[in-house]
Amino acid sequence: MKIGILQPGLVPEEILNTVGDYDTQFHRLLGGNGFEFETWKVVNGDFPTGPEDADGWLITGSRHGAYEDHPWIAPLEDLVRAIHAAGKPLIGVCFGHQIIAQALGGKVEKSDKGWVVGPTAYSYPDGIKMVNAWHQDQVTELPPGAERIASSEVCENAAILYPGHAYTVQPHPEFMADYVEQLIRHRSGAVPPPLVERASGMLEQPLDSAEIGAQFARFFKEGRIA
Repeated sequence: MKIGILQPGLVPEEILNTVGDYDTQFHRLLGGNGFEFETWKVVNGDFPTGPEDADGWLITGSRHGAYEDHPWIAPLEDLVRAIHAAGKPLIGVCFGHQIIAQALGGKVEKSDKGWVVGPTAYSYPDGIKMVNAWHQDQVTELPPGAERIASSEVCENAAILYPGHAYTVQPHPEFMADYVEQLIRHRSGAVPPPLVERASGMLEQPLDSAEIGAQFARFFKEGRIA
């Protein structure tokens, strides 16, 4: 099964050589499932010809906001709608979670609840899952037909299921401790110091990232997360 990775952002240069780009991190998360991967860096205007270029699609994170004015945002939203209409399975993570919601009629905003960084607890129907996060923007209104699957104390719409079409999450199951450590070192200037301190102190916290990765693989292969 070929998974097309749509990359709306680039890992900062000072971190890239340590942990790899966004697509590499998803190769690790989804490894062992027999997937083949191809990446399109949509942030650079590199787009596939259409949904038929892959069997399933994944949109990664980005430092950009889904509501910002970039020349690649509208084409990416068009592609999301085309993938949705074609019935191809679609996964979105952080920015991917947000742009899919926005493209399908939801709303994305910079949250007045502030930043969420490092290991964070999310309430799923089958219990609490601890996953790394790094965001301030959130999906504040669900698109028609979307179902909330998980929430946290500060992020109501943390995981969204579009039955038979897409599954998206706000946190980053692909982020391991080494990447969060690098973000803290190089990219935490806008984050309030108490949140940085908390994240730094929780870097060794056991995570449920592999379980979320298993949900992604199951959704790609079977159209379900459980």
